[in-house]
Amino acid sequence: MCTQRSPYNWSRELYQRHGETIERYLTSTVLPALRDKTGQGGTVLLTELNHRWTNHQIMNKWLKKFFTYLDRYYVKHHSLPTLSQAGLRCFRTHVYDEMKGDTTTSILGLINDEREGKIIDKSLVKNIVELYENMGMGSLDAYNADLEEALLASTREFYAKKREDWINDSTPDYLIKAEEALEEEKARVADYLNSSSEPKILRVVEEEILEKVENVLLEKETSGCKALLQNDKSEDLQRMFRLFSRLENGLNPMASILQGFIASMGEDIINRRQARLDGGEKDKNDDPKFVKSLITLHDKYIGVVKKDFSGHSLFQKALKDAFVEIVNKSVGIYSNAELLSTFCDRILKSGGEKLSDSEVEDNLDKIVQLFSYLTDKDMFAEIYRNQLAKRLLNQRSNSEDAEKLMISKLKMQCGTQFTSKMEGMLTDLAVGNEQRSEFEQRMRNVDSKMDFTVQVLTTGFWPSYKSPEVALTEEMSKCMTVFKEWHDKKNQKRKLTWMFSQGNATVRGVYGKKSYDFQVSTLQAIALNAFNEGVTMSFEDLSRTLNLEESFLKPLMHSLSCGKYKVITKTPAGNKINTTDTFTANPKFSSNMRKIRIPMASLDANFNSKKVEEDRSIAIEAAIVRIMKARKTLQHQQLLSEVLSQLSFFNPNPRVVKKRIEAMIEREYLERSPDNSQVYNYLA
Repeated sequence: MCTQRSPYNWSRELYQRHGETIERYLTSTVLPALRDKTGQGGTVLLTELNHRWTNHQIMNKWLKKFFTYLDRYYVKHHSLPTLSQAGLRCFRTHVYDEMKGDTTTSILGLINDEREGKIIDKSLVKNIVELYENMGMGSLDAYNADLEEALLASTREFYAKKREDWINDSTPDYLIKAEEALEEEKARVADYLNSSSEPKILRVVEEEILEKVENVLLEKETSGCKALLQNDKSEDLQRMFRLFSRLENGLNPMASILQGFIASMGEDIINRRQARLDGGEKDKNDDPKFVKSLITLHDKYIGVVKKDFSGHSLFQKALKDAFVEIVNKSVGIYSNAELLSTFCDRILKSGGEKLSDSEVEDNLDKIVQLFSYLTDKDMFAEIYRNQLAKRLLNQRSNSEDAEKLMISKLKMQCGTQFTSKMEGMLTDLAVGNEQRSEFEQRMRNVDSKMDFTVQVLTTGFWPSYKSPEVALTEEMSKCMTVFKEWHDKKNQKRKLTWMFSQGNATVRGVYGKKSYDFQVSTLQAIALNAFNEGVTMSFEDLSRTLNLEESFLKPLMHSLSCGKYKVITKTPAGNKINTTDTFTANPKFSSNMRKIRIPMASLDANFNSKKVEEDRSIAIEAAIVRIMKARKTLQHQQLLSEVLSQLSFFNPNPRVVKKRIEAMIEREYLERSPDNSQVYNYLA
């Protein structure tokens, strides 16, 4: 029939008869059967459609096999639809187009039944969904237009009702239901829908049950995000994070709540410190309770951010911003920079906190984390450097390794420039040990009753100290002369300046049959020597003998006559030194300890605020020069913002920056533009 030449070739007629036969079968048998089932319930109609569709596929397959020759030559030669395509088109035109409205409604009804917990025939729904896919003739157009669009609208309507039903639940209960709904929808797509529908359906569900009520859920008074943080509900917070991370910008409100909550917790700690001070507690630069509270708070919420919020950058920023606010809010006369530095001092000096090496390292790590939030890092550095100097000079450092560890942590945080002076101090001591050994050999040839050692320091590394020109004992003067001669031979270009206020000595005191070793400063040792052999002296006599001004002598004599160990007796008795007092060695002094350390109040402040301000001015000017050298011409506001962005160790006041700009104009580093006073030019 198909291989003869025309007019005996019946290919065209056969192709037409193929289409007519399928059309006749569909209109006379299939459509009436389906029309009868319409209105009898979704499952009945879908079962009949599935049956008829299966039969059609079988018929289509076998007709194609019977007329393979026709498909291979006639169809190809005349660019006609293949027999399979023709069969599908016929089914689409005569059955699908008429029945799709009813079948879509039936499918949506079954899906909603399943959402309500009823059991449905998933394989039946899957077969009908495949029918929709086939009706697209190689694309998903029919599936998308005839089923998916209606499904998305039905899903939106269903979950809008559920949202209203669930909204009165607590936030954790609501989110449990929301998470279950999303998992069920995902499973539903895998069971019988096309995979391309998954993101669209999930997006609709997320919009209806999460996005539209996000703020309501997060801000619920007894079960919102703040309440979960307050009650440490880790599992609920993790679920909240998982769900709202699905939304675009869904985590921003959560991060804001976290920041506010941490800031309020920090405010409570600050208020408790303020209350202690208001209650009469003495304000000191040493408040370990306050610092430990900040460390505990920081540790806790670093853990929360890491565990409950998966270390997400938004929550890390919220934690940082909250602690920047907390750590830079000082109460009392001492700044938080000084409290943090003094806490380090407690850990690192002997006689402070009793901690193992690992505990010391752990505490230093946590302090450096808090330090990273300080805006006045240069203030911390100045205070820390002064305290480090005291530890090193008084041999009060617990461990050189711990000192190096802390400096390395600060260096990692702020760079080499930040720690260069601290490293120089440690280097001085290491070099000094070698020099000390050499000088000890020289002292063996000197007839002296004293063990005399000298620590040579580099002026630029160490803090500046007040040091009076005290009248030394004869033995001390002799030893100093020997050292100066020895040092000048070795270092002809280096000038020695003696710092008597920083020296220390061990003085043997003999009281009857008992003797004590007093560990004192050099100034205390000279004062004790003046009272040898039971001499009594007035304040003025002592001032002349020692060549000390009142400002130096008062704290010196207070340490010896008013402290815990009263090795000098003051007349009249009392805890205050007056210029009318007289002093003598205490013949009745007694103690259970043989070695006694007698502390003395420092003659220098913990740090020099004027020096910090000077250093800041220098840093601002250096930044201005760097910027203007590169840019040549710049507007005032741009220069100001660039200077502020370059200075990382402190947060300068814009007024101070403006003053430094004016100073540099006066010194002819810059000039104002003749055309615009708000524009600066760099003068090479």
